[in-house]
Amino acid sequence: MHVFPPLLNRWPLLKSPDFRLFALGQTVSNTGTWIQKVAQDWLALELSHGNGTVLGITTALQFLPLLLLGPYGGVLVDRHFTRRILLASQTVMAVLALIPALLVATGTARLDALYVLALALGLTMVVEKPALQAFIGESVAPGELVSALAFNSAVLNLARMVGPALAGPLIVLFGPGPAFLANTLSYLAVIACLLRMDPLAGCPAPPVPRAKQQVRAGLRYVRDHRDLALTLLLVAVVAAFGMNFQITTALMITRVYQAPPAAFGLGNTALAVGSVIGSLLAARHPRMTGRRLAAAALAFGTLEAACALMPGPLTFLVLLVPTGTALLVFLTAAKARLQLGVGDGIRGRIMSLYLLATLGTTPLIAPVIGWIAQSAGPRAALALGGTVSAAAAITIGLLYPRLPASPGARPQPVATRPSHFS
Repeated sequence: MHVFPPLLNRWPLLKSPDFRLFALGQTVSNTGTWIQKVAQDWLALELSHGNGTVLGITTALQFLPLLLLGPYGGVLVDRHFTRRILLASQTVMAVLALIPALLVATGTARLDALYVLALALGLTMVVEKPALQAFIGESVAPGELVSALAFNSAVLNLARMVGPALAGPLIVLFGPGPAFLANTLSYLAVIACLLRMDPLAGCPAPPVPRAKQQVRAGLRYVRDHRDLALTLLLVAVVAAFGMNFQITTALMITRVYQAPPAAFGLGNTALAVGSVIGSLLAARHPRMTGRRLAAAALAFGTLEAACALMPGPLTFLVLLVPTGTALLVFLTAAKARLQLGVGDGIRGRIMSLYLLATLGTTPLIAPVIGWIAQSAGPRAALALGGTVSAAAAITIGLLYPRLPASPGARPQPVATRPSHFS
């Protein structure tokens, strides 16, 4: 018996040339994104002389637009072809990665410039993030959706594992400038892959005509489906308090354990290893009840709180692996639960609300987490995130209605649509 089935058996979508191009583009792009993320955090700490609050402000500015404008980004996605939105947004993000590379190279990098660039990147993410999720959802048949989401999660987290591992030595040897430049090149690669894909293959979702109160229509849809509302609420609490690893793991490594600079990105790498394992588990168990979803969140919160108690860097990194596994199982199941049974005409708005929950809540809490890490220590900040996530999982788990394992009981207007990657 094979312990690890062949990739083509687990993900038949890889037999499609278009899906292979999509996977290649996402692998390269996400690797570059994580290289830049480590470089941005490193540069923020360097310019602020190790101030954790500044790191929290930089992170908050990057995700603030999702908090303020996220639902409107979903409306734009529903009104336009997702492939065109992705091409335009990747071009803008390539430019935004090139600018800090030039600033570092010329010795003119300053904190105010870093803040402005983080905010500009966040504005682009308002449409890029929901467009990417909607592109996956509209490009595969309903029976392939969970497989496609799990594979995309695996690709993202492999890049999350490779990116920080490359970023550490790259920054130590050459500084953060070349790391930003590497991300610029990664965007060019994903643009090339998108251009080579057949834009007429499958059934791309037709744009929704402009109309009044389209944001409210999306909110009303979620309000009328209690399981969707509770899922979004749980995701929002876990993301806001528990998913501040860009702050907590960096400070745990550098301040608590006094690890060398080359180890700066190892926390993200350990989480990514666990996330890849979690994507494989999610692909095997795609349908989850609301209470099982809450159980995955509870496991994550408990493990994260335990990470704060680890005495040394090795035990800390080892425990981050199952923490990443629990988090990925929870997030993949939540995305599938939100997308199954949702029509193309509202998919962009639903996924913008998911991204608002996962990324847009960060600006509210990230500065607080950074301040707690600065004043009370990184262990306290990490323990707080895990404890709040576990408490939310227990509370919301008790509120879930007894519904089917997925929201498939709602009408599925995409059920007969062929896969884009067929």
